Amino acid sequence: MTTTSRTTAQPPSASSDASPDRPRPLEGLRILELGQLIAGPFATMLLAWFGADVIKVEPPVGGDPLRTWRQMHRGTSLWWYIMGRNKRSITADLRQAEARDLVRRLVAHRDVVLENFKPGRLEAWGLGYEDLERVNPRVIMVRLSGWGQDGPYANKPGYASVAEGIGGLRYVNGHPDRPPARANLSLGDTIGGLHAALGILAAVYNRDVTGTGRGQVVDVALFEAIFNMMESTLPEYTKYGVVRERQGSTVSGIVPTNTYRCKDGTYIIIGGNGDSIFKRLMRVAGRPDMADDPRLARNDGRVQHHEEIDAAIAAWTSQCGFDEALAALEAAQVPAGPIYSIADQMKDPHFAARGLVEEVALPDGDTVTLPRLAPVFSATPGGTRWPGPPLGAHNQDVYGDLLGLTREELDDLKTRGVI
Repeated sequence: MTTTSRTTAQPPSASSDASPDRPRPLEGLRILELGQLIAGPFATMLLAWFGADVIKVEPPVGGDPLRTWRQMHRGTSLWWYIMGRNKRSITADLRQAEARDLVRRLVAHRDVVLENFKPGRLEAWGLGYEDLERVNPRVIMVRLSGWGQDGPYANKPGYASVAEGIGGLRYVNGHPDRPPARANLSLGDTIGGLHAALGILAAVYNRDVTGTGRGQVVDVALFEAIFNMMESTLPEYTKYGVVRERQGSTVSGIVPTNTYRCKDGTYIIIGGNGDSIFKRLMRVAGRPDMADDPRLARNDGRVQHHEEIDAAIAAWTSQCGFDEALAALEAAQVPAGPIYSIADQMKDPHFAARGLVEEVALPDGDTVTLPRLAPVFSATPGGTRWPGPPLGAHNQDVYGDLLGLTREELDDLKTRGVI
């Protein structure tokens, strides 16, 4: 069995597809992306993977800044090959009236417009929802921002890192005796992007299936997307005054679930918080007394004795190597596993069996390894048609073939820096 699939990058055209005989679930959904960097492009990347036709509008000079973020390969960010996957790239300097006119013309051919400018910017350019609705009453406008389109903070700068803080994620992340920590990933952006993708699909369903026939505005605030993920912190506070604090490698109110050090210096994650699982775990750990203790039979009782339980599990793992501990836990049907780096993941047979990576050909003949996106569809799977394309690679495709501009008109617009 091969451990990777290979996708040959097709010429940058809307009609190219690595699997033309397998329709994708979002074929026919047409999106215009006015966003850049992470949150908005992450949302459209997911939808493009599943077949949506995404036209990405970029500044003529430099394009999306993400093209030069992090590790570069021959002048292009490897991250860009992921985030720009399956999208058509066109250029337009939205500071110029002619470029904005081109965008309005494109809106007539789109189901969705996604943007992540500072609130009010598009209105100043004549590209707000009311402007676009006059062009296309069916258009759905998805607006991503740090704080939302209204409220006292709407006009503040709003990066995802700040949203993670005010949304509550940073407060509960880290160790109690240390400053709040962040994951070494752009979680606020990707969580916001997931909400935007959900908002797009819900709005399309409302328009096309419920039958309203009209578009609407989907207002996605990054701090609200984070706040959505905060579980029961709100009612716990308003009802009992409980403020959830940082807990290090465990989780408040769920026992036992933690990371434990093994004899060989490695760490193992153990989730033993199910009632029957807890009994099996404690017998494996050589503590049948705790397995049969009626005080610990349910989670609420275990929470009251979490330090004693964690100490007992840690004492056992400290006497075992990782492989020994994992084998014993898996034999007892106790959820457990390692903490993987990307290097570890690429050696794991389950990642290979699930087809989580694919080798994609680049236009210059080289290849790049990209992650296969989830979820997996049995009948209409997503897939890569091409990696993130060169800047403006689809200007002819979109402006020429879709809007009918001539080669001379395109050359003139390019010469004057409009596109």
